[in-house]
Amino acid sequence: MSMPSSRQNLLLSSSSSSSSLSFFILNTLFSTLLFTSYAAIPNHEASVLFSWLHPSPSISSSFSNWNNLDSTPCKWTSITCSPQGFVTEINIQSVPLQIPFSLNLSSFQSLRKLVISDANITGTIPVDIGDCVSLQFIDLSSNSLVGTIPASIGKLQNLEDLILNSNQLTGRIPVEISNCIRLKNLLLFDNRLAGYIPPELGKLSSLKVLRAGGNKDIIGKIPDELGDCSNLAVLGLADTRISGSLPVSLGKLSKLQSLSIYTTMLSGEIPPDLGNCSELVDLFLYENRLSGSIPLEIGKLHKLEQLLLWQNSLVGAIPEEIGNCTSLKMIDISLNSLSGTIPVSIGDLFQLEEFMISDNNFSGSIPSNLSNATSLMQLQLDTNQISGLIPPELGSLPKLTVFFAWQNQLEGSIPSTLASCSNLQALDLSHNSLTGSIPPGLFQLRNLTKTSLDIQRHFWIAGTIPKEIGGLGILNFLDLSSNRLSGPVPDEIGNCTELQMIDLSNNTLQGPLPNSLSSLTGLQVLEASTNQFTGQIPASLGRLVSLNKLILSRNSFSGSIPLSLGLSSSLQLLDLSSNGLTGSIPMELGRIETLEIALNLSSNGLTGPIPPQLSALTRLSILDLSHNKLEGHLSPLAGLDNLVSLNISYNNFTGYLPDNKLFRQLSPTDLAGNQGLCSSIRDSCFLKDVDRAGMPRNENDLRRSRKLKLALALLITLTVAMVIMGTIAIIRARRTIRDDDDSELGDSWPWQFTPFQKLNFSIDQVLKCLVDTNIIGKGCSGVVYRADMDNGEVIAVKKLWPNAMAAVNGCNDEKCGVRDSFSTEVKTLASEIEEMMQALGIALLCVNSSPDERPNMKDVAAMLKEIKHEREEYAKVDVLVKGSPAPGNQENKRSGGVPATSSSNPGGTQNLYPKSNNSSFSAFSLLYSSSSNSKTGFK
Repeated sequence: MSMPSSRQNLLLSSSSSSSSLSFFILNTLFSTLLFTSYAAIPNHEASVLFSWLHPSPSISSSFSNWNNLDSTPCKWTSITCSPQGFVTEINIQSVPLQIPFSLNLSSFQSLRKLVISDANITGTIPVDIGDCVSLQFIDLSSNSLVGTIPASIGKLQNLEDLILNSNQLTGRIPVEISNCIRLKNLLLFDNRLAGYIPPELGKLSSLKVLRAGGNKDIIGKIPDELGDCSNLAVLGLADTRISGSLPVSLGKLSKLQSLSIYTTMLSGEIPPDLGNCSELVDLFLYENRLSGSIPLEIGKLHKLEQLLLWQNSLVGAIPEEIGNCTSLKMIDISLNSLSGTIPVSIGDLFQLEEFMISDNNFSGSIPSNLSNATSLMQLQLDTNQISGLIPPELGSLPKLTVFFAWQNQLEGSIPSTLASCSNLQALDLSHNSLTGSIPPGLFQLRNLTKTSLDIQRHFWIAGTIPKEIGGLGILNFLDLSSNRLSGPVPDEIGNCTELQMIDLSNNTLQGPLPNSLSSLTGLQVLEASTNQFTGQIPASLGRLVSLNKLILSRNSFSGSIPLSLGLSSSLQLLDLSSNGLTGSIPMELGRIETLEIALNLSSNGLTGPIPPQLSALTRLSILDLSHNKLEGHLSPLAGLDNLVSLNISYNNFTGYLPDNKLFRQLSPTDLAGNQGLCSSIRDSCFLKDVDRAGMPRNENDLRRSRKLKLALALLITLTVAMVIMGTIAIIRARRTIRDDDDSELGDSWPWQFTPFQKLNFSIDQVLKCLVDTNIIGKGCSGVVYRADMDNGEVIAVKKLWPNAMAAVNGCNDEKCGVRDSFSTEVKTLASEIEEMMQALGIALLCVNSSPDERPNMKDVAAMLKEIKHEREEYAKVDVLVKGSPAPGNQENKRSGGVPATSSSNPGGTQNLYPKSNNSSFSAFSLLYSSSSNSKTGFK
């Protein structure tokens, strides 16, 4: 039986409606579940981020909108999300997080950019960073990360930038990085990475920047394969232990713009193939061991702007082709062994700003067409063999700020046209054979500052000091020493109110010192010794509260010592010797508590007693009152325990010597010429003639003399009888001397205590520590003891053997049969003490609290070389070896200068207080070095 059609249609319609409803319900349920799933993942990312950053002290300030109750982190600071709500960027910069890098990176599958730089994060780079397969950019620079670079980074096929510089990462550069085939920038510099540069990096054909410098344990050669990085624009491997030669393959890098491989162990020659790097802008190869010549092909680098090859072993001439590098702004090839002449083509470099060729063997003259390089700011030609005249055309360089040509063979006069260089800040033409007078216009260069106007040391500049010097209102240092300058010092010098040092020594300047010097309130050093100054010492000098050294010796000053000098509260050294001063020693000098180096009033006409107030100078190391007319007793000197040198000879002192260690050690020459001076130790007095010192002067002395003669006669008789016994004793002593060396000296030796620096302990504290239990070593010249001082310091003390002591006292092998090894050491120290002090000064500059003020290696090398070069010419008497001139300094060899003190004037002093003998060291090399911070390149 068939169903009615209406019924059939109704059933079909009902079935269709049920299916549609079921589909709708299922679809709605699936969409709801899918939405819930999508929503759950961002919540997990937010939880991971918040839990990582929550311990940071910066979360309340820099991340105040981070809330763990938020369903998504997409609105948080430093977070960027995709349209679907997934984190794609984490960008945190320059915020002190101070937390470990413990972020669970595997939770961020959509992360494309990870930047956490300069945030002080610690710990290691998570290994799961390789699971973030979408990463394109990683920057974790400038943190405190440790450990190795994870090899898992090699799984990041999309990575383009890997920036890990300035951390404390260790280990090797992982070879797996070469799998990041899209990598463009690889920055690993300033870490603690070690090992070799992987040759596999040559497979990174997209690589543009590779910087791995500042990792001092990276070793080995530069891989030839790096020449296959055809897109490489920057290669930095500076300050590593890279060795070997520069690969010829680098010449294939046609896009290379910067090559920075300085302060390494590179050797060999500069490959001519570098001339094919037509895009090269910066070539930094300084402080290496490169040899050979500068290749001619360098002239093909038309875009080259900086050429820094200083401190290598390059030889040969500067190629004339360098004039084709028309973009050059800086050339520094100093501290090599280059020779030849300065190419005329240098004048074609119109953009050249700095040209430095110092410390080479260049000869010939200065090309006059250098004046065509109108952009030139620094011209450093010092320490070569350049001769001829200084071209007047240099005066047309409007931007010139530094001109150094010292220590050459230049002749003629200083061109007056240099006064047209209105921007000139530093000028050093010293150690040449220049003649003539100082152009007055030089003293109108108002930009001369921060440096010394030292154009005159040891050459033949004559004439007067121009009044125009008063125009240098911001000059800091003025050194006009060792010339033939004459006439008075102009009053206008008082207008140079920024002056800190004035050195006018070794000239023939005349007249009185100007009172205007008192206007120089910042003056620290005033040296005017060995001139012909007359008149009284200006009392106004007492106003110079910053003055620490005042040296006016070997002049013709008269009158009394100004009482106002007692107000010089910073004075450390006062030398008024070899003048015509009269009157008494002012008691006000006892107020100068800072006077610790020396007080020298010798060879004058001073009278009266030593003022008791001088006993307050407890820091004083050297005191010379010899060759005056002083009188009275010496008790004011009894308490000066810090003295290491005292000369009171040729006065009229009377009474007994103070009974202390210093006076017991004084030689007869330091006491001679004091007729009434007696020694309580020797129970005798001394005649004026030092050769007769110790002769009896009264009846009691005669009786003592007779007894002494009788004792001597008996002693001679006993000596004859004891010869045999003595021979036996010597034989026995030789058998046991090795066992008894440490007690060989005994307590009978006279101790001589000569401190070379200020000490916080006494000789008595040292002596009580010289026992066998404190011996820490023995040498060919003595025994070394450990000595614990009362102030907690621990020092080492050497007690000399008798033979070494004899050598020190002038008894050599031939005369006494003693070993002379220690004597040789002492003589070496005595002859080179000033050089060592200058070297110490350089060392102190290297640890300056301000990094910008520290010299770099080039500056240090130049300063040390200058000290060595001038050893004989400028050696001074050791500050602690009075009256013993250094070799080559026995007399003043300046033609027309003031002669040295003759032997007929034993009170005359040479120069007991060493000073810097290199103007360029003291005033120029540090402030205007040829390697400034702007040209140290990159790593």
